[in-house]
Amino acid sequence: MKKQQMILVGSGIGILLLVYFFGKTVPPKKDTPASQAAGKAFDIQSAIQAATAQLPASQQTYVNGLSQSVVRGDVNEQKIKTYRQLAAFWSDSAQAFMPFAYYTAEAAKLENSEKSLTFAAQLLLDNLRGVEQPEIKSWLASQSKELFEKALVLNPDNDSLKVGLGSTYIFGAPADNPQEVMKGIQQILEVSRKDSTNIYAQKMLGVGGIVSGQYDKAVERLEKVAAKDPHDLEVLLMLGEGYERLGQKARAVEWYQHAAEHISNPALKGELEKRIRELK
Repeated sequence: MKKQQMILVGSGIGILLLVYFFGKTVPPKKDTPASQAAGKAFDIQSAIQAATAQLPASQQTYVNGLSQSVVRGDVNEQKIKTYRQLAAFWSDSAQAFMPFAYYTAEAAKLENSEKSLTFAAQLLLDNLRGVEQPEIKSWLASQSKELFEKALVLNPDNDSLKVGLGSTYIFGAPADNPQEVMKGIQQILEVSRKDSTNIYAQKMLGVGGIVSGQYDKAVERLEKVAAKDPHDLEVLLMLGEGYERLGQKARAVEWYQHAAEHISNPALKGELEKRIRELK
């Protein structure tokens, strides 16, 4: 499979989708040397240290104090509380996503409840989809997989967790490893075969088809999802993307126009309308 088939953002509308959906869920990031450096493995502790070094002195003192209390603490509940305090700080005050994601995940692992594990797993999965750096994408995917797997131990019959786990393979796969995408698709197919009415599974299979270049199957599935939920903007944009990749410009325009009706952001709507004019 060609590398470009694995990249959703080829036409420009994929970029619009990523900005719209994932720019709004990820807290604004402060660039750090760790996040700028290229490397094969992402070191979350180095990233947190680099982000901490950019904080004002008073905030550095606060963060370091909490971090040291985690090391000293020997009571599970105290560690969970501290991790949540750190997660809240990095989300609300520092607005740095990677430390926020790490501490949210660590708190969920310690609490080990289906609710907390699912929340953290979905948080990382949702934001994984907007990441371009391979090393960060790999870290987010591996963490999300671990969290979904732990939640499935607690509730092995939860189909949504199975779809989420499969999705981590789809969105976390390196561009040169389409087998990982197919692995995720196969996991989600197990849910779909058992329950063909599972809209979440159908949606993720449709998205997976776009990512893997199986556009015919993708648009077929996504149209079924759109029939059930005609206001799902992500699905509408994906349908436009899929038909555009198939060379069916008229159908692509039709779905992009449906999508434009659901976009209130003037800049994003303008970009989509520009693409519609180019296709006509």
